[in-house]
Amino acid sequence: MIDVAVLISGGGTNLQALIDACTDETFPARIALVISNNPGVKGLERAKKAGIPTKVINHRDFSSREAFDDKLHEALVESGSGLICLAGFMRILDARFVNRWKNKILNIHPSLLPSFKGLHTQERALEAGVRFTGCTVHFVNPELDDGPIIIQAAVAINPDDDADTLAAKVLTQEHIIYPQALKLVAEGRTMVEGSRVIIRDADYVSQMVINPKPE
Repeated sequence: MIDVAVLISGGGTNLQALIDACTDETFPARIALVISNNPGVKGLERAKKAGIPTKVINHRDFSSREAFDDKLHEALVESGSGLICLAGFMRILDARFVNRWKNKILNIHPSLLPSFKGLHTQERALEAGVRFTGCTVHFVNPELDDGPIIIQAAVAINPDDDADTLAAKVLTQEHIIYPQALKLVAEGRTMVEGSRVIIRDADYVSQMVINPKPE
């Protein structure tokens, strides 16, 4: 069993997916702490309802990104967490922080990386005319939305999709693959070789292609 800290900035729907997964006694991870850089967000309520300790570290209270990251690091060490899950955490972590936690930070991004890094992913996917988009769980590198990929889920783009309907379909898949990825890492079944993740004894569907028929 490994202790995990989850970092959030908002509503925390991916946090809820992780909380739900951790209620299974056989799940190999436990959420030891939820940290938000924004006070009063719903994700904190989700954690408190589940009996998980919470902490607010407001980035606005710090004069620099480095000072904020140092405080964050201190809280994570104190929690005893061995892994970090970013779940809608809208802050860029500096390279020094990321390297302290090398291959111990997971992030979920609403695109099939390396395509559409950054924000407004669904709008950009529609503008590009791609036929599939999706989501990616990856280990975090210092570069934005970069790092070895653990799991991806693909979602078909239908002719009548807009950014909102597409985002909803992708979010459904995020809630599925994030717990899957955390389970693999917590079980020690992932190994990073260069820019790739090797998964030992893979017996799961690593990429789910969702192709609903147009109504």
